[in-house]
Amino acid sequence: MRQFHKSTKLDNVLYDVRGPVVDEAARMEEAGMHVLKLNIGNPAPFGFRTPDEVVYDMARQLTETEGYSASKGLFSARKAIMQYAQLKNIPNVGIEDIYTGNGVSELINLSMSALLDDGDEVLVPSPDYPLWTACVNLAGGTAVHYTCDEQSEWYPDIDGMRAKITDRTVAIVIINPNNPTGALYPPEVLQQIVDLAREHQLMIFSDEIYDRLVMDGLKHVSIASMAPDLFCVTFSGLSKSHMIAGYRVGWMVLSGNKHMAKDYIEGINMLTNMRICSNVPAQSIVQTALGGHQSVNDYIVPGGRLYEQREYIYNALNAIPGVTAVKPKAAFYIFPKIDVKKFNVLDDEQFALDLLHDKRILVTRGGGFNWQEPDHFRIVYLPRIEVLKDAVGKITDFLSYYRQ
Repeated sequence: MRQFHKSTKLDNVLYDVRGPVVDEAARMEEAGMHVLKLNIGNPAPFGFRTPDEVVYDMARQLTETEGYSASKGLFSARKAIMQYAQLKNIPNVGIEDIYTGNGVSELINLSMSALLDDGDEVLVPSPDYPLWTACVNLAGGTAVHYTCDEQSEWYPDIDGMRAKITDRTVAIVIINPNNPTGALYPPEVLQQIVDLAREHQLMIFSDEIYDRLVMDGLKHVSIASMAPDLFCVTFSGLSKSHMIAGYRVGWMVLSGNKHMAKDYIEGINMLTNMRICSNVPAQSIVQTALGGHQSVNDYIVPGGRLYEQREYIYNALNAIPGVTAVKPKAAFYIFPKIDVKKFNVLDDEQFALDLLHDKRILVTRGGGFNWQEPDHFRIVYLPRIEVLKDAVGKITDFLSYYRQ
């Protein structure tokens, strides 16, 4: 009987956000154990609800969304996204430059598949959201990681980024606001990245899915607004800001110098047509979601759930001997550092497994985000403070005796 094997292209793809430690947690749950999942940024299980108006409007339009839409998406959705892009000062954007997707994830995959030939290099942050690295590698390219500097609020190391550029480099990826660190890049950092891309005529891909989850009175700036002469692709969506991760509503916006990307845009259009269209009922609520009162604003100010949960987790983690963490400015993740000498940690996957087995808490190891040292893990701080308090108590106890 013929044996079928996985593609060799998958050999250099890492996606540990849903990997061996998660598989072990699922096995434990099947055995009847309760596991606290601090690994996935899915708001629904933690009591965050979709705004009523969004649910109501989707229900009202269900019978009108049973068929396909245009491959790029419904006109009403794309018009609302175009206007949102204009509010963010993204230049040279028309309705034809908006593409809807089944979440940003689908569009990342599509955008890399249309771009890369074998051996092309893309600069990707470390730590990163691992889908970026995986999609670059799957498309036949090479993900070249530049370091984000924990000592400088997790901002990209620009000199390090410059040193990684070769004659095969075609694009720079940034994740801003950042997952897994919660960093928010200020205009002066974005300007340095634009200058670098301009110098080498590189495309910029900016993942901005958390752009409405910014705290401390800070303001998110789209890098595309600073680069009208470069070709930029900006990604965002409603999964996180409107607590509807399951609806799969994402989009990408092409902007700036589209003339330099004419062939690439043809490829994007071909791949978009091949998958026919994204989820039409979900597209139907984009206009509602982007207009009117933004319920997420209530969460990210003092007294709001996300703000208070961030305050708690930041202070509580830094109070644990041998643990330090940079305060996140956005999103709902924190990326603490563990003292590897104190705890003798040589393998961060083993660390995550041991924590899971001992305390039934599931976190994602730093290596799952293409971080090269075994000294970090990510916590999702979506649970209510009383749940986080219990989790931190268990982590504190675990680290009081843990040595690898």
